[in-house]
Amino acid sequence: MSDRLTRQFAFLNAADRLKSVNRANLLMDGSRAENTAEHSWHLALWALVMGDLMPEIDLARVVVLLLLHDLPRVDCGHRVHDPSGVAASERTAAQRLFDLAPPDLTVRLFALWQEFAAADTAEARFARRLSHAQPVFQVLMAAEPPPDHLAAERDGLATRQAARLRQEWPEIHAHACDLLEGRAPCRDLQARLAFLAEADRLKSVHRATTLVDGSRPENSAEHSWHLALYALVLADQAIPGVDPARVIAMLILHDLVEIDVGDVPIHSANGAAHASTETQAAEARAADRLFSLLPDRQGGHLRALWDEFEAAATPDAIFAKSLDRVQPVMANLMSGGGTWTTYNVTFAQLESRVGMKIARGAPQLWDWTRTQAAGFFAKG
Repeated sequence: MSDRLTRQFAFLNAADRLKSVNRANLLMDGSRAENTAEHSWHLALWALVMGDLMPEIDLARVVVLLLLHDLPRVDCGHRVHDPSGVAASERTAAQRLFDLAPPDLTVRLFALWQEFAAADTAEARFARRLSHAQPVFQVLMAAEPPPDHLAAERDGLATRQAARLRQEWPEIHAHACDLLEGRAPCRDLQARLAFLAEADRLKSVHRATTLVDGSRPENSAEHSWHLALYALVLADQAIPGVDPARVIAMLILHDLVEIDVGDVPIHSANGAAHASTETQAAEARAADRLFSLLPDRQGGHLRALWDEFEAAATPDAIFAKSLDRVQPVMANLMSGGGTWTTYNVTFAQLESRVGMKIARGAPQLWDWTRTQAAGFFAKG
């Protein structure tokens, strides 16, 4: 088990580099380029919000495809309008990355990545539709989209990649055209898109934890993507009765309330701030506001998942909480101390604030992680 976990974390730590691969499009507030990890998170959220429009597909599989689809860009970067050689180089990069994982996971993850690339299943085709639509509405739903970006989307919907949406997803193509031309759009789609536009703000919520290379603070959107990937890769560590697909959905949603509340580091205020009644009440108010942006049925379903995560009373939520605690531990180990140094954390505090929650949902995972952390703290 020790060697297996070593390889699982080698893959997960390599995947962290996707947070440093920038894309051509901007965040909706225009403040900076979107990175590929937070883009992958946003696409997975799109799937959760739009999935009921395609009841015949396996939505959980769509979400997994979107979590994985851009991982080769860790090596290849983001290329725009450069099809020559991209497929071959991305395949090589995918094989290198997935080979870091244990052999059974390598086979599974690479097959899922290939499924998306080939678009030969209904799930892969829907995932690709989402990947074509999200950048369009990243511009159209922005409060003040740059005029040149609007012009590019107008042209793109008519002649380039986004024009595929006319055949693939005519309702969303028509909605985009209505927005461009100032016509009244479909109310149901507009509510979903308003929620997704508001969710874009999570990309600007900075956490105390850094990237594994220590180069900058992690934001809550890319953290949510990484946690969903943790749930996929570390599913074998879960306590009995866990449904990994539900855990992934919870982790995609779990930090949305930080749009209003901000990140509350677990070690801040000597470990008291994170669990305070004031923080919990503020997060509940944020959930009320955010999920009410959606149509009632959709908002109620996603809010129930968020509530389940917060309550941490079901096997799925308990395991999700374990992963939410273990990912910052790994980031701190890889970055030379991170928040442990910032907040003068002791090993005993780590065990009480973090270890107990990890062990509750993934006992062997804490045994392994505890050994790694003990080595760090022993060095002073």
